[in-house]
Amino acid sequence: MYVPFPLDQIAFREPLPVNVWDPNGVLLLRRGEVIRDEGHRDLLQTHLPMVDEEEYRQWTFRYTAAIDRKLRGNERLEAIAGVTRPMGVEVERVSPEAERPLVELWPDLHAVLGLLLHQGNEASDFFGRLQGVERRLLDALRSRVDDSLFLLVQMLHDRTLGYSATHALLCAVVCRLVSAPFGWEESQRQSLLRACLTMNIGMSRLHDALATRPGLLTGEERAAIDAHPLSGARLLHRLGVADETWLKLVRHHHAELPPTTVGASADPVIAMAQLLHLSDVFVARISPRVGRRGLPAHRAARDISLNADGQPTPLGAAFIKTLGVYIPGSYVRLANGELAVVVRRGRKANAPLVFALVGRHGMPLGEPALRDTSDPGLEVREGIAADEVRVRIQPARLLARV
Repeated sequence: MYVPFPLDQIAFREPLPVNVWDPNGVLLLRRGEVIRDEGHRDLLQTHLPMVDEEEYRQWTFRYTAAIDRKLRGNERLEAIAGVTRPMGVEVERVSPEAERPLVELWPDLHAVLGLLLHQGNEASDFFGRLQGVERRLLDALRSRVDDSLFLLVQMLHDRTLGYSATHALLCAVVCRLVSAPFGWEESQRQSLLRACLTMNIGMSRLHDALATRPGLLTGEERAAIDAHPLSGARLLHRLGVADETWLKLVRHHHAELPPTTVGASADPVIAMAQLLHLSDVFVARISPRVGRRGLPAHRAARDISLNADGQPTPLGAAFIKTLGVYIPGSYVRLANGELAVVVRRGRKANAPLVFALVGRHGMPLGEPALRDTSDPGLEVREGIAADEVRVRIQPARLLARV
């Protein structure tokens, strides 16, 4: 959970004691970096700086503990008043995992999770392997949110990859980001993340098969789909999962509840289950399958964010505010006629940063051109399905340029 961070308590050119984020989980400053001057601080304030609650608690403890030591040592008031923040900061060392290119990390996590889901009952050290996926996923999100979204959405378009694991990873990232402002306990958000990764364990092989096969479902397949929330929860229980919130979320991830029911409940698990359901539906709708196109991202986001009267629900509004109307990795048509891929969320939900891929006359651009869609004449005219863009992109090269 994030809490507001008081930048005015940090002296200029003093190393920051914590990582500083915006409310959407975008890293503004890394621990150990400095605020240069008043102008720099004012700019950071416009992004509503936040800090991880546990890091903030530890930082505050170091400060109060230093004052307490001086008080118990009967030091002079001037010395006590001279205790300043931050206390005892060391520049954070970046782990080798954090430095690993995301274009390698996410496919690796996909392979590990895909095998785990397919093994099901036969999986050895299920919980330890899942925790490894969870830890590496969270490491990637500490500073590389947009790149991660971009790569996972692009992985949905790769039919050589098992769909079920890609679906699970993207749902996990979406729920992790959208859940940040709701004040849920970290243990609850952890249960939600694990439910995202495992909600389809009861039908993972079928999930993969249906994504690559056209035609109607058989009666047996329909029955398996209908039963998989319960069968998945039972399988997880047999594997040793005792977290009732995790199991409850898996059991109910297909339940669609009226927004009034969600809003009226004091139980956060109800809202968490609905967020999981919305993420599940959103990812499914933007995913292309053999025999049908994926929906443009803005249409999928609109469909899950509005109630029956066409008004945004609290969860839907948080979904749009966090991910934007056009999620990174999706495709758009600009006002100047160019076709582009979204690479960064913008300050406005409907104005992302994009790379133009196809010119206004329908010819691929020799080199993708970076466009800020908040600029006049470059606004997003509409979202488009991935199948409409016949240009192969190189994610590593594009991400290296932003």
